[in-house]
Amino acid sequence: MYKSIVTVLLLHCFSMVLTAQKSSSPFEPFAWRQDSLFTAAYEKRDVARYNELMTEFLTAYTRLDADTKKTYSNYLINAYYNFSCTYSLLNDKKMALLYLEKSIQAGYMDYAHIQADTDLDNIRGEARFAALLQPLRETGDYRYILRKAQQYNPADKRPIPAFTYQSADDPNLVALRKAFNLDSIAGEGSEVSKIINLCHWIHYLVPHDGNNGNPVVKNALSMINECKRENRKLNCRGLAIVLNECYLSMGFKSRFVTCLPKDSLGVDNDCHVINMVYSNDLKKWLWIDPTFDAYVMNENGELLGLEEVRDRIIRDQPLIINPEANWNRRASQTKERYLLTYMAKNLYRLDCPVHSQYDLETKAKGKNIDYVQLIPLDYFKQTPDKTEQLNEQNGTTLTTYITNNAGLFWAKPE
Repeated sequence: MYKSIVTVLLLHCFSMVLTAQKSSSPFEPFAWRQDSLFTAAYEKRDVARYNELMTEFLTAYTRLDADTKKTYSNYLINAYYNFSCTYSLLNDKKMALLYLEKSIQAGYMDYAHIQADTDLDNIRGEARFAALLQPLRETGDYRYILRKAQQYNPADKRPIPAFTYQSADDPNLVALRKAFNLDSIAGEGSEVSKIINLCHWIHYLVPHDGNNGNPVVKNALSMINECKRENRKLNCRGLAIVLNECYLSMGFKSRFVTCLPKDSLGVDNDCHVINMVYSNDLKKWLWIDPTFDAYVMNENGELLGLEEVRDRIIRDQPLIINPEANWNRRASQTKERYLLTYMAKNLYRLDCPVHSQYDLETKAKGKNIDYVQLIPLDYFKQTPDKTEQLNEQNGTTLTTYITNNAGLFWAKPE
């Protein structure tokens, strides 16, 4: 079962809160071409050709700077992994195990995929295979990791600022609402239908690009116009920021939430950013994801929030995603891939701004942006309680508070 780089890039959303994204590199077209050639060599079981391609790839990859290597590390990881599959299908157990180990050392973490991959059946009974997978479970079995992380501390009294939500009367939000006729887009149906309609609109208005950064000016009016003018896309963070401001302009209390992995090895550059929107009708937060045009329900068709989805993944309870959930109209999403693998990995830590407002993340000299991060009790880094990071280039200070108190993080908006 060939592990495609396309599958990874559909989900890869390099959008860490404090990490700037890299722009497209000259390496990217080479990497895409090489990946397609790796695919052909795998399909033909041509190890000689695969070796030639691997040598070419490594020669180019080793010349990259450290940041660019990190951005394109999935190409290396998948090249190693699929070489292992090729050797395994040829029953060359020694070489299959060698390249599986190289893939894991390079950062491969998809424990569930290895367990299900029939390409590796010829080496599954080997002692070395079991030895490679045992430590991988602690870093790559995402539901296992999440189950170990279910404990929070409601008695955590470390102070965090109160969450606030900008009023729809703010002139910028009024202008946003009028500029895109959001009342018409939301429609005249129920509150929930309006929330979902706005998500559909953003999803189809601006495509997703997880490999590149967002515009310098990070507000909905500016980003939508720039995307139209320059025919560009946004990453998951940009899409969630735009949708968040649209919700605020319509009077909905909303935050964008960065969903982060445990990443105990410090090798996982991926995270995902979605929205949490408060429904007064349902009296709860809702999971809304503009990147995948996705929302989540229980077995009764009732909409769920992030807290509920996380808990249901841990408890192995039923979850349903809306059937139209997709990536860029090219790839439909499934519960197994979207929730039980990708989001199970990224629901370990949750981070969101304290003040939900227009133009929040546009950097400016003297500006301070506050975040709160909810971490479970088994996270390896429980302190410091508060960190401040000044960006010398743009003069913006990012302040992050951490808490184990889930009740504070999911507080009902005032």
